[in-house]
Amino acid sequence: MNADAPATARPAVELEGITKRFPGVVANHDIRITVEPGTVHAIVGENGAGKSTLMKILYGMQKPDEGTIRINGTEVSFRTPSDAIAAGIGMVHQHFMLADNFTVLENVVLGAEPKKAGALDTARARARIEELSSTHGLQVDPDRLVEDLGVGDRQRVEILKVLYRGARILILDEPTAVLVPQEVDELFENLRELKAGGLTVIFISHKLDEVLSIADAITVIRRGTTVASVDPREVTARQLAELMVGSELPTPETRESTVTDTVALSVSGLTMEADGFRSLPKGTPIAEYTAGLRAEGRRLLLDDVSFDIHRGEILGIAGVEGNGQSELIEAIMGMRPVHGSVELAGADISSWSTLKRREAGIGYIPEDRHRQGLLLEASLWENRVLGHQTRKPSRSGVWIDRRAAKADTQRIIEEYDVRTPGVDTLALALSGGNQQKLIVGREMSGEPVFLIAAHPTRGVDVGAQAAIWDHLRAARAAGLAVLLISADLDELIGLSDTLHVIYRGRLVARLDPSDVTPERLGGYMTGAISGSTAEPAGEEA
Repeated sequence: MNADAPATARPAVELEGITKRFPGVVANHDIRITVEPGTVHAIVGENGAGKSTLMKILYGMQKPDEGTIRINGTEVSFRTPSDAIAAGIGMVHQHFMLADNFTVLENVVLGAEPKKAGALDTARARARIEELSSTHGLQVDPDRLVEDLGVGDRQRVEILKVLYRGARILILDEPTAVLVPQEVDELFENLRELKAGGLTVIFISHKLDEVLSIADAITVIRRGTTVASVDPREVTARQLAELMVGSELPTPETRESTVTDTVALSVSGLTMEADGFRSLPKGTPIAEYTAGLRAEGRRLLLDDVSFDIHRGEILGIAGVEGNGQSELIEAIMGMRPVHGSVELAGADISSWSTLKRREAGIGYIPEDRHRQGLLLEASLWENRVLGHQTRKPSRSGVWIDRRAAKADTQRIIEEYDVRTPGVDTLALALSGGNQQKLIVGREMSGEPVFLIAAHPTRGVDVGAQAAIWDHLRAARAAGLAVLLISADLDELIGLSDTLHVIYRGRLVARLDPSDVTPERLGGYMTGAISGSTAEPAGEEA
């Protein structure tokens, strides 16, 4: 507890007997948590344990069927998030909710604008933001466009948004999921500043080492109910993992090499302009064209990117989000026009449609499962068909084969431990980890030649994480070529056979995963360490 907090202070949050039922599922059952004021209180548990539902209840997004909520000793009943905000609760979601084309100031005050003579009182807003920034160590320029900010700065803007609305209790949902180690350190320093200022933080995470380093108290939730409250000074990560899932903390280590001499995917000279695609002048080499664009000062989303991935190889791409990873995926999948070439198993697929590339054997685990991987209001078997609708077992003649699709969905549920009442359950009823396991199972089906795995374990618990790692390792051993893009540096280092760093659209370094630390890798990713001190991206490390 914060040393400045009075010994007799009432708990900031008390949850007693919280129960929430959905059709066929009890999400929360008799949850009991006490959060002391001026502390960082971590809540951990595997996906499907009920953490997200509990936080939605505390933030007024859902009403509990049973139980009571007390804030600073007063019983409350929230109908909407506005009620929770009025009670001093703010929530920073895992996926940032900022308008890129607005400034920091405009984002912070959006929906709560101070007015003067009917117009935005910019001076008053600026003074309040600067006061909050200074008090809580959240330094960020109010006049910068959000699109120009890095991930760490965007997160600070999200925290400023809730503080601006008067929050004294902050819920942070997986706040380190997209941060490199240096940004995690900065976030934790910010949280210590917030705590010193008397604020209370509820910290949701599946990264147990981080939880142990920042939390003053930890509550473990398993299968919808609280199973333990522990002092982080008296428990190890492995003991915490056993409380969560009944097994040891997994590691992403890949031991023996399975890399073959056969190239599964080859990309050469991939170049993508930021201001729209232009036809390459006839006969102009891509390197010459790219050099010309650079000389003109034009920004490139992808800048002459080339690499090969062999059968049985996992090639990892490390980079701070927004440095070209998404564009690289879209180029390989045929979702955006790009200069350069893409070859799959020796065939030039540069002019092929996305569907034809999928049919040729490209699997795709997308970076955002809700926007790109699932139809949330469709059943699991219908989601199994997505992207595979022209192939067996989903297709029979010109029709979708429902019986076969449902049978194969059941196979995926069993093989990938997707916890669900059945194949007709809607995708939105599954926890994030179970949604992700369904996607992994779908994309591993049909014997793909090459797999894009974008943040395959983002926001999932240690149990689901271990299962997904096992499936990737098994597929690699069977000869699958994998492009792995992840913000989890331990995952990248542990799983990859080859590791590239992408910075401002260029591959700036090629590193040996067996001889690099997360801290050093983070230095290359942020540009703090020059790529020239590593092996050049185009040469063997």
